[in-house]
Amino acid sequence: MSSSALSLPLTVQPHHRSSSASSPASPSQLKQLHAHLLKAGIPLSSAVSLSDVASLCGVSDAASFAYARSLFRHCYSSTTPELILWNSCLNALSSSSPSDALLLFSRLRFADILPDTFSCSFTLKACSRTSSLSLGKAVHALIEKLGFQVDVFLLNTLLHMYCRCEAMIDARRVFETMPVRDVVTWNILITQYTKLGVMEIARELFEVMPERSVRSWTALIAGYVQCGQPKEAIQLFQEMENAGCQPNEVTVVAALAACADLGALDLGERLCKYAKSCGFLKNVRVCNTLIDMYIKCGCVDIARNVFDGMTERTVVSWSAMIGGHAMHGQGEEALELFTKMEESGIRPNSVTFVGLLHACSHMGLLDEGRRFFTSMIEDYGLVPEIEHYGCMVDLLSRAGLLEEAHEFIRKMPVEPNGVVWGALLGGARVHKDIKMGEEAIKHLVKLDPSNDGYYVVLSNIYADAGHFDAAAQVRRLMRDQGVKKTPGWSTITINSVTHEFVAGESKHPQTEEIYKKWDELLHEMKLRGYVPDSSVVLLDMDEAEKEHVLYRHSEKLAVVFGLMNTPPGSTIRIMKNLRVCSDCHAALKLISEITDRQIVVRDRNRFHSFKNGTCSCRDYW
Repeated sequence: MSSSALSLPLTVQPHHRSSSASSPASPSQLKQLHAHLLKAGIPLSSAVSLSDVASLCGVSDAASFAYARSLFRHCYSSTTPELILWNSCLNALSSSSPSDALLLFSRLRFADILPDTFSCSFTLKACSRTSSLSLGKAVHALIEKLGFQVDVFLLNTLLHMYCRCEAMIDARRVFETMPVRDVVTWNILITQYTKLGVMEIARELFEVMPERSVRSWTALIAGYVQCGQPKEAIQLFQEMENAGCQPNEVTVVAALAACADLGALDLGERLCKYAKSCGFLKNVRVCNTLIDMYIKCGCVDIARNVFDGMTERTVVSWSAMIGGHAMHGQGEEALELFTKMEESGIRPNSVTFVGLLHACSHMGLLDEGRRFFTSMIEDYGLVPEIEHYGCMVDLLSRAGLLEEAHEFIRKMPVEPNGVVWGALLGGARVHKDIKMGEEAIKHLVKLDPSNDGYYVVLSNIYADAGHFDAAAQVRRLMRDQGVKKTPGWSTITINSVTHEFVAGESKHPQTEEIYKKWDELLHEMKLRGYVPDSSVVLLDMDEAEKEHVLYRHSEKLAVVFGLMNTPPGSTIRIMKNLRVCSDCHAALKLISEITDRQIVVRDRNRFHSFKNGTCSCRDYW
């Protein structure tokens, strides 16, 4: 016990109770203080509050708990019921130390102190935080025994406990038997189903709930995003707007994430304006999601403006922006920003280094990439993950160090995946290395046997080396194994309406006009030296037929549609599900020059920004 506690003046004023200098810090100090005050003839209540006694003794040893109860009976004149004191302690512990809250509740039951609805509620909260399902069920039994079933707040807490413990059968039983439900009841159950990815049930509940709050809409929207259903998320958000429900910050974050996944720039920009008008841009999470949305919609410069305007940045902010620059082929900007990040004192994480390694790979900065990989391990104590190994294989393969890349894969402490072997295959394609191409494909056909892209690359490697029989054999292998080419599709959004084009399709209402415009462009392109690269077509047909297939690739159709339906000089933004083929890459460079348009294409691997006949990519891969 502190000396100040032992040398209290003879008259201690009640308002000094909370003073840290005189308040005991443990049951033993409390007992020493009590003894000192008894000798001095001073009541303990003048120095220590009831709640302090409960907090000090409630979760200590059993003797201290009994001592506290004795003090409540004999040393305090307060008429405060004992249970209120213990409930106050339970409430505080349920947030700060839930395991201690459960210990205290057990002691209360052992001492035959009958709980009330508050006791049960605070204990259920602690059960939720510690996933203590068995104790939660015991509290549920008490609720039934004591007749507390009419308290909707308590039953909501019970429902939340079952949901947090993922005991959904019990949760549904509580839900179905509740005599009264409020909007919170429905939200608890809907939110849990969305977290579990059971969107069908979550949507069914949402549709029949009698009243919806902003949290109801937000839970479902966020659930669709987390389950990879951004279209459904955006459709629901639009329904929310039509219903007149104002989004909050969490809703905006979820809707922006959906826009990022779909490339829905129009809605994303509208959400940005709304967030700004509501003051949401002070929320770092909103800004981080906004940065991600602009990056994935091809607007890296606007994303950087958002980043530069942030008053507070987290490691997520820096990592997103570094990765965004790398994704858009702006490697120098990514490395410069990392230097600023270090100067700001923000410690990078594993995501930061993925962005840095991507930047080095796309810029061909071999030494810098090696240095970053070593630094993340030695300087920051980060354990490389499969993404980092994939970046290093990509970096080595691009540099033509295919043997070293293969040895790097062989020594990896984790099992290499399709991305890692795919990076080696890509290097073999660029450097025309048949041996490494065959080594990579040997693993890839096991990891992802239905991926037609790998067969295309290997066939091109053989064709480039003049091994046309081997290239034909690859095509036969695809046919024999039933490998079908994944249909390529591209989307373009104009005036908030998304138009989808599938390779070779003829269902769009403007199909005839699109083909006519393409023929006009093709004539000009050939005058400027365009020669179709038919090697990307792995079909047994003559050259003219192959060229016809090339001319109907989805990104070409989407770009032509964009040229026809957007103002001159405006940027055309395309989303594609597959990697842009080498022929489309060459064609789009020429189209950007002929039409004086910037064409931004987000494919499966990266962003391509075509402008004035060039692409932001350092090379095509």
